[in-house]
Amino acid sequence: MGDTQRLTPDEQIQFAFAAYESGRDFTVAVEEEFAILEPETLELANRFEELQAAAQGGPLAEHLVGELIASEVEVRTGRCESFAEAAARMVERRSQLYELAQSLDIALAATGTHPWSRWQDQRIIDTPHYRRNDELLQYVVWRNNTFGLHVHVGIRGSDRAIAVCNLLRNYLPELLAFSASSPFVEGVNSGLHSARTEIFTRMFPRCGVPDAYDGWAGFEQYVRFLYDTRSIDEHTQMWWSVRPHLAFPTVEMRICDAQPDLGEAQSLAALIYALTARVARAYDEREPIVLLPHRLIEENLWRAIRYGLSGELIDLTTGAVSPARAHLERLIDWVLPVAEELGAASWLAIPSSNAAVRLALRHDQRASLPEIYAEQITAGEPVRG
Repeated sequence: MGDTQRLTPDEQIQFAFAAYESGRDFTVAVEEEFAILEPETLELANRFEELQAAAQGGPLAEHLVGELIASEVEVRTGRCESFAEAAARMVERRSQLYELAQSLDIALAATGTHPWSRWQDQRIIDTPHYRRNDELLQYVVWRNNTFGLHVHVGIRGSDRAIAVCNLLRNYLPELLAFSASSPFVEGVNSGLHSARTEIFTRMFPRCGVPDAYDGWAGFEQYVRFLYDTRSIDEHTQMWWSVRPHLAFPTVEMRICDAQPDLGEAQSLAALIYALTARVARAYDEREPIVLLPHRLIEENLWRAIRYGLSGELIDLTTGAVSPARAHLERLIDWVLPVAEELGAASWLAIPSSNAAVRLALRHDQRASLPEIYAEQITAGEPVRG
């Protein structure tokens, strides 16, 4: 797509509109964030630049990027034409990253938060983008030592992309409940299943559950308002949990915690992919889906933050309360025909217990935080596809 950060706001908006109008349906890209650790202590280690330098000239070079702090690294599949390709690349990228890290005596982990490392000890990486965020956000950006999994799905048509984004808002709580992996932070059991969500979505501006937009025109009006009022100076400063992307013709799902287990990461990405495609089909076929108000989605989002997969969610159209797992099972049933058509069905699975549940169980068994975290480091190694 080129360096869209150098475009003026008008050029960026025009570029994005044209990209959506000529875009391709149901391409997919997955981004995974990992904590960089000292292997002896498992403390966060400001060693991203070492990883980046060592990657140069190798197969991982263009797929490894920095993400805010020097103790974090992100790997990307790049755009894939099918979910099968994306799933295979997730295995490949993890393998490449772990091999690179091991050559430098660096350990890696993928839970939504580090259990005890202090945010005060982390360094913002030295790029114009992150220097600008540091200048703008101060404590908000310093405090954001969190790790997530993002999925981009290609959607053709600007109005259609906005409609898909609007409808995906409804399912943010289910996806967070599936992905929750961060009960521990600042040396304590937070009592939450996703402390990451509280740290990130509750602190950053323009974050969390977005409003629904009135087509592309409504979204463009909002973006222009932000630029005109100097609330933002680049489009990436909209950090919503689901958003239309302005550099790529994709809808990006950003609600999920990082996943220590590769298989669960693939299952989560497959669900997001199939759900996005299913919502697009529902829009195309004028299938009735209630566009839920922000205040109701937030009720379920809090339940997902607090109790994750082991809790209950509300049917926001009827008021009935049932286990989060039952919500996810119904969601998989709904997306399954499209998942089968697109070749993603074999990856759809709900784990018997997600990372947050397993972590909390080990804590209840009196395991120490270092013991528990060391187990997640082992779990993250790409031993299966």
